[in-house]
Amino acid sequence: MSFSSLVQDLSFRDPASERRPVARGPSSISTMDDTRSHVSRARSYASTAATSSMLIYPLFISDQDDEETLIPSLPDQHRRGINKVVPYLEPLVRKGLRSVILFGVPIAAGAKDALGTAADDPKGPVIATIRLLRQRFPQLFIVADVCLCEYTSHGHCGILRDDGSLNNQLSVDRVSDVAIAYAQAGAHCVAPSDMNDGRIRAIKLKLIEEGIAHRVVLMSYAAKFSGCLYGPFRDAAGSVPSFGDRKCYQLPPGGRGLARRAIERDIGEGADIIMVKPASQYLDIISDAKEIGKNMPVAAYQVSGEFAMIHAGAKAGVFDLKTMAFEATEGILRAGATIVFLDWLES
Repeated sequence: MSFSSLVQDLSFRDPASERRPVARGPSSISTMDDTRSHVSRARSYASTAATSSMLIYPLFISDQDDEETLIPSLPDQHRRGINKVVPYLEPLVRKGLRSVILFGVPIAAGAKDALGTAADDPKGPVIATIRLLRQRFPQLFIVADVCLCEYTSHGHCGILRDDGSLNNQLSVDRVSDVAIAYAQAGAHCVAPSDMNDGRIRAIKLKLIEEGIAHRVVLMSYAAKFSGCLYGPFRDAAGSVPSFGDRKCYQLPPGGRGLARRAIERDIGEGADIIMVKPASQYLDIISDAKEIGKNMPVAAYQVSGEFAMIHAGAKAGVFDLKTMAFEATEGILRAGATIVFLDWLES
């Protein structure tokens, strides 16, 4: 499948029929089957119906090969080493899992440094897992999150100056190198989440230079808001900043105008998919993204804090867990998302 046909199939391509919006994007981004079969199936999707082909499942990959550790703040979720990944995924793939996103979790002593050197280590958790999954699950669509926060000794999403401020240019150069390493390892999609200005353009140009832009999708965390909903994820990934916070390079919760500008910028720099994160508290931004990128797929990430809140509400007897999970997801889709990142897929 060519890059252009992939992007075309990812989009809503039926402008003449407003009554029947076709959610095509995730069907192609999720498997590598023949495109025509996806098109025929996609016609039956309701505008807010959640199907497995729309959903992407996060995996936390430890650098400890045999680890399988429950994440206390993220109910029913685990960190897994590479030797545990295939046995875990096999039944899920049989049940219809189409796509995953990989987050590396370096735990070994000395694995973290100021430059995030381990992020693109050929023997590191992400690159090794990409290669393994391409071999064992050839139809599974693999997204690689691209950031440095899990790998830096300070826990920030880039390279710092001596005064502790973020060096944007050095950070962009480093993040783009990591993205290319993941793409060359076999990732179908690279998704830089660092929020450094200019990273999308830098990665796109390097993909073109390496001759792989036609087969690698570039997903931008364009509208990623700062806030308190990332706590369980940072616990899972070991990426809590050692000082300060990320408010200087993530969007403020009330920054709708900034989000629109960031979306427009990243589309102009070559993003193929736009993401909004978190999801449920930012449904207006999802709608804005769909309006701005009329012919582009829009992804939304229901983050760890959203997931944990729904679990907590169900545990307290406020509502039924499964019913609320579907309701929250359908609200995200109704707002305009065509791809949703969810921790619910196992259940």
